[in-house]
Amino acid sequence: MSTHSSTNYVFRLRDALLGAQMLFVAFGALVLVPLLTGLDPNVALFTAGAGTLLFQIITKGKVPVFLASSFAFIAPIIYGVKTWGIPQTLSGLVAAGLVYVLLAGLIKSFGPKVLERVLPPIVVGPVIMTIGLILAPVAVNMAMGKTGDGSAVLVPENTALLISLFSLAVTIVASLFGRGMLKLVPILAGITAGYLLSLAMGIVSFKAVIDAPLFALPHFVSPELNWQAVLFIVPVAIAPAIEHFGDILAISSVTGKNFVEDPGLHRTLLGDGLATSMASLLGGPPNTTYSEVTGAVALTKVFNPAIMTWASICAVALAFVGKLGAFLQTVPVPVMGGIMILLFGAITVVGMNALVRSRMDLMKPRNLAIVGVVVVMGMGGMSLPFGGEFRMGGIGLAGILGVILNLVLPERDDE
Repeated sequence: MSTHSSTNYVFRLRDALLGAQMLFVAFGALVLVPLLTGLDPNVALFTAGAGTLLFQIITKGKVPVFLASSFAFIAPIIYGVKTWGIPQTLSGLVAAGLVYVLLAGLIKSFGPKVLERVLPPIVVGPVIMTIGLILAPVAVNMAMGKTGDGSAVLVPENTALLISLFSLAVTIVASLFGRGMLKLVPILAGITAGYLLSLAMGIVSFKAVIDAPLFALPHFVSPELNWQAVLFIVPVAIAPAIEHFGDILAISSVTGKNFVEDPGLHRTLLGDGLATSMASLLGGPPNTTYSEVTGAVALTKVFNPAIMTWASICAVALAFVGKLGAFLQTVPVPVMGGIMILLFGAITVVGMNALVRSRMDLMKPRNLAIVGVVVVMGMGGMSLPFGGEFRMGGIGLAGILGVILNLVLPERDDE
């Protein structure tokens, strides 16, 4: 009996270490979103862990995925925080999670093919491209040592460019030539390298870390309802909903199990949606399934979903380390800017790739109209008034118009 207990303890310890490793893979991207958007990184850690546990409950603990901060929402969060403040922006993010729940209901009723009808590549591709392109000025401003809007200089330009381009170069090299675990953490590698160079150049201050308590409650924030924020952010859920489908297909391929059938795409999307709404109710960024962690599962051949339970527990535990959040916020602006150049470029390329893989003729009048309207209205910041002071614009408006145009514009046989 003692031997059996000892064996169980060893297995639990091994699982805990593997779970910590999975969190390490996700860590760079997980904390990058709150650091860019003004949300609290400790809250993001807590909601990533709690969201993954909620996802496991809804999917009956069958799918080995980890949920954490979604890049697709960076642009609308930055705009929302600047326009309405954090609490009101969070109300839009809660609603975005409920869009997943609605889509999960449609999939349960009509099957996964309903996504292809409502959200085909001709809509999703340009929406994702626009999300990446609209953020380009923010990335460039930060890489040059300025605030995201370019209104103030935080680091001298020459110093900032050296740090940002070095961070960018390390990230690219890690993604191209990295082996094993290093290949899965290019963002973390780039941030670490840029941070070390920043230390050498004397632009990092540890005063906030020294002043911060060792252990502290994360700074949870409750949402405040704002219908403008809701209608602005809700359409952005289109992109990560499709990405979720791709991630579930990917983890199914890696593990040799069909998770689209069991527990079902409707359950995985429901879990993702409820995790996103829960995160937003606490002041965290929306959650999404992490491709990096799927890559780590493929590399380590550890297919046990319990590993993600340990990763979640580690994330929740770290959320209460006050000095960790303060340390993360010491990462200089140019380091983030360098990473963002590649990150937002990658988002744009993902959208382009969706169009390329669909093999659609973009010069057909119907396709040209849909893609053209989505990209130009989204990039140009078009907004439409809906009575009084209420307006809808940006990516939200572009996404809705894309869906409507796809549903109403007829396919012509002569094309």
